[in-house]
Amino acid sequence: MREVVRRQPGIRSIGVLAFVAGLMGGQVWASTGVTLVGFSPEEEVNIRVYRSASPGVVNLTTTAVAHDFFLNPIPQRGTGSGAIIDRAGHVLTNFHVIEGARRLEVTLADGSKRQAKFVGGDPSNDLAVIKIDAPPEQLTVIPLGDSSTLVVGQKVLAIGNPFGFDRTLTVGIVSSLGRTIRAEGGRTIRGIIQTDAAINPGNSGGPLLNSKGEIIGVNTAIFSPTGGSVGVGFAIPIDSAKRILPELISRGYVAHPYVGITGQEIFPALANALRLPTTEGIMVVEVAQGSPAHRAGVRGGNEVLQIGNTLVRVGGDVITEIDGTRIRTFDEFSDYIDSKRPNDTIRLTINRKGRVSVVGVKLRERPRG
Repeated sequence: MREVVRRQPGIRSIGVLAFVAGLMGGQVWASTGVTLVGFSPEEEVNIRVYRSASPGVVNLTTTAVAHDFFLNPIPQRGTGSGAIIDRAGHVLTNFHVIEGARRLEVTLADGSKRQAKFVGGDPSNDLAVIKIDAPPEQLTVIPLGDSSTLVVGQKVLAIGNPFGFDRTLTVGIVSSLGRTIRAEGGRTIRGIIQTDAAINPGNSGGPLLNSKGEIIGVNTAIFSPTGGSVGVGFAIPIDSAKRILPELISRGYVAHPYVGITGQEIFPALANALRLPTTEGIMVVEVAQGSPAHRAGVRGGNEVLQIGNTLVRVGGDVITEIDGTRIRTFDEFSDYIDSKRPNDTIRLTINRKGRVSVVGVKLRERPRG
């Protein structure tokens, strides 16, 4: 027998997508076995997505160990959210939620608790995978969507455990795309989804869903002067997660490509002040010893100048192109490198005091730790 959910007696259902015309005058959702009576189409979407996805959202409790002034160990507990992504019991969450945890406990929708083990994490994308041992029939898997097709104004739904309140639903829209945020530990994460769906402490690691009930982002942070939601939340695009999930599960980490330079973006005023041979590109400030860039002969700055209130190391090569593509900002440079794999070879066009040359740089795996 199907469950019937009514708003108020006597209110006629608008019912879109009904597959049995005139059935109790309401909407029947085949995926949930629920008849919705008297709800607007938008409310029906909210109810359907929540009922299908919320059983796949877990409440994650972490226990870490800190030390007091006398070096006595003090357990510290934290909470977050996660989404079940397969029948094997893998749970996708944020890296910062489980970072430093000695013990991981997952509470499922039925109230049962399971110990979880760390599988893999990638601080650069603030993503992690943990695993629980549970019968497959006890696990509700939330399907992964496609974040490349998102548009500003699209409806999204967030489910998580803000302030410890299990499986709370908030609704909003995609308010911007391609944001850059600085995560905990100073890590810069680009390509972020911005949403006005309320996200609060405890939501981190939970899914951001589209109207089909698919995960299109992993809620990761809020911008707030008070610590509470003010309508500016951020989520890691699910396409970023899909790209690295196989590595996280198979090897426990992601092998990121590494060049080994730090650089300063060039702009006309700086170019004029330093009498540089070009007005745009990346001026190499430092080259790490033994890095791929060092082995390829790329040179860093050899002199420190004060420009205004800033000390700038100057005299290094200026990178103007990578593989024939012009580079104007360090974000563009980093994004291009991140699109490659260790052992790939890139070609850098460099301007060294007015002389242009092209050097090949064989990338290697970024040092961890």
